[in-house]
Amino acid sequence: MPKGATAGSTASKLGPGSAAASASKRYTPPTPASLKGPSRLWVPVLMFTMLAIGSLIIILDYTGVLGSVNNTKLVIGLLFILVGIITATQYR
Repeated sequence: MPKGATAGSTASKLGPGSAAASASKRYTPPTPASLKGPSRLWVPVLMFTMLAIGSLIIILDYTGVLGSVNNTKLVIGLLFILVGIITATQYR
């Protein structure tokens, strides 16, 4: 019977060479973010570019520069802003 097993436990039913009996019970902590290093230069550049393009599309749409006010242009501008926000979550 493996060390720490009682008479009716699952570990006692498994043989000493089984994977469950030999699995380590030690905790392995996740890799800290500080070891991953800073983001590459394209991440903040893409983030600010997407935010600026989205804001510019919305502003130009509502001022009438792009023609009549249209909800499609608003959605496109909001999608650019959303991509910028999603990119911001990847910045370290």
